[in-house]
Amino acid sequence: MIERPLAVSCGDPSGIGPELLFRAYMRREKLGLPPFAILCDPDFLDARASRMGLAVPMRGFSEWSETASIFPDALPVMALKARFDDCPREPLIAHAAGIIESIDRGVDAALSGEASALVTLPIAKAPLYEAGFAFPGHTEYLGALAEKQTGHAATPVMMLAGPGLKAVPVTIHVPISAVPGLLTGELLEETLRITHQDLQTRFGIPKPRIAVSGLNPHAGESGKMGREEIELIEPVLARLRQEGMEIAGPLPADTMFHERARAGYDVAVCMYHDQALIAAKALAFDETVNVTLGLPFIRTSPDHGTAFDIAGKGIAREDSVVAALKMAADMASGSFSS
Repeated sequence: MIERPLAVSCGDPSGIGPELLFRAYMRREKLGLPPFAILCDPDFLDARASRMGLAVPMRGFSEWSETASIFPDALPVMALKARFDDCPREPLIAHAAGIIESIDRGVDAALSGEASALVTLPIAKAPLYEAGFAFPGHTEYLGALAEKQTGHAATPVMMLAGPGLKAVPVTIHVPISAVPGLLTGELLEETLRITHQDLQTRFGIPKPRIAVSGLNPHAGESGKMGREEIELIEPVLARLRQEGMEIAGPLPADTMFHERARAGYDVAVCMYHDQALIAAKALAFDETVNVTLGLPFIRTSPDHGTAFDIAGKGIAREDSVVAALKMAADMASGSFSS
């Protein structure tokens, strides 16, 4: 069990995040959930709970140490300076400042040790971009925050972790046309090193087995369908193998994810976003968790978006939020250690 609560950022209030957290809290005892607290506008939370007919007890707090006594009886809420309108399915540019404030304060709590980890509810990038958000996504913003607040460079690495697969994309939120130009030996090596280290330190795997995909179909077919595997990927893998890392590849991506193949490795490292995430989401959409490696704090997130189309309708499933809370607690408590 974790000694300090999980900090939960509110995500986009027009999406499904808050209602899923309500449901998770109401099932906390049955599910054995760790203590958690949300950073949000309390009036908005009251309005959304009322809209959905959910009797969720909530109580404000100002010091993280208060949450331990609050959580058994009420959902702890740390109030933001920003305020939200209760408008499910209607994302607002005006909500951007509060969404960012919630993330910032969650990172502060995780870095200071007041919270054991940060769990982020889903955001939508388009409204944030319109409000001036300058980062491709959540993951990149967290890396910039960590670097700013600690003074040390942080390279965030996205990992999708589910019951049967952990998958890491080397390039993340970029157009597919940009991938070949962005994929460098330095980026691949750094991603592999961070993945290897965090599987050891965060997930308790002493000698991680890493499977690495190629970029091209059939992993380039010996150079006939592209030479990135020969000229870029293979030299990096050979160098890391000489250091003692257990790495297979570059492998054809279309044969990496069946059951027998997955039994042979602990994590799949892929060259671009969809190559990794399609497999992870197809295998276990409701149980897969987005974990950010390479940060000086633990961060998990449900592996789904804001689902504006069903927000406030009471039909979204809380499984991935529950999985994100449990994984954050397991990572913080060392429950993965062998």
